[in-house]
Amino acid sequence: MSIPQSFKAAVVPEPKAQNVIRERSLATLESGEVGIKVTATAVNPVDWKMRDHSAFISKYPAILGSDAAGVIVDVGPDVSEFQPGDHVFFQGMIGKDDYSTYQQYCKMPAILVSKTPANISDDQAAGIWLATMAVVTAFYDKTGHGVLAPWEQGGAQAGKGKAIVIIGGASSVGQYAIQLARLSGFERIVTNASVNNHEMLKKLGAHVVLDRLHSSPEDFKTAIGDVALDFVFDAISSKTTQTQGVGILQAARTEAGELVTVHVVHPKEIDADAVALGQSKQPNVAVKQILGAGSAPNLRYLSEPLAKALGGEDGWVAKGLFVPNRPRIVPGGLGAVEEALSLNKKGVSGEKVVFRPCEV
Repeated sequence: MSIPQSFKAAVVPEPKAQNVIRERSLATLESGEVGIKVTATAVNPVDWKMRDHSAFISKYPAILGSDAAGVIVDVGPDVSEFQPGDHVFFQGMIGKDDYSTYQQYCKMPAILVSKTPANISDDQAAGIWLATMAVVTAFYDKTGHGVLAPWEQGGAQAGKGKAIVIIGGASSVGQYAIQLARLSGFERIVTNASVNNHEMLKKLGAHVVLDRLHSSPEDFKTAIGDVALDFVFDAISSKTTQTQGVGILQAARTEAGELVTVHVVHPKEIDADAVALGQSKQPNVAVKQILGAGSAPNLRYLSEPLAKALGGEDGWVAKGLFVPNRPRIVPGGLGAVEEALSLNKKGVSGEKVVFRPCEV
């Protein structure tokens, strides 16, 4: 088992162009790297935003994709924790072709790869890393809210006596936010979603799920009750949801309001109206925006322990403490990439769009 000299990849040949299938090869594995056959890759909004707006792309042709699962086929020097045949899942590196996932083979630093436990499939595993890392950055890094991570001593009680509001609970990011809030010990987890997703989100750990279409800041305040609201996490990060988050914090009259939004790629700016509303009355609300790239040097202190916490037969996933998004498979291998991107761009609820690069 090894990386072939030539394999297929979905390639964006020029700015704003659709993907085409081409042959390519992979650079030699460096120290600490593993070679992976990509059996399943998930589609995230960042992918079609990169295609449409050239975000994070410095040269063309370019390869998209940074959320995947697969099988180890080769290991580089100084790798001892993996061997060929191991099933793994990981977050690739945005903007680096050899580490991107819309292709049949890629490579990764072994320390950022999680072993896939026996209780989930590669299709399920493919949609875990990217969205989870976004939440981890928003919750635990100083660019986000700076809560103590649950793998740290005392981190499992970091949310004790506190409430958190998660806007967009049925989104991929939202589902993982609910679960990490539970693992962080938050006393009251409040979210919103379409009615048909309410029971699923309660099983993941939400205490109160409000109707996405009919929930005002006062409804959130009532749901929070007498528990102190720590912060609001916006898993959608649109103009509407950012403004909604500010309104929730102001209605709850928290002492130091803070809204953390995910990085939305395009536009890159935090919504100006949300910022103005946050400063219009007391308590002032700060709107923060994060980028959860696990390979970034400043985030390795979070992504490296996360890889171990998630994976293996002793990790959160194996123990049922962390449940993957439901995969929605688009058949057709690499030829299905544009269909998968279109489906994600139209919007899905409660599911993760996945295709299989090696499928014929």
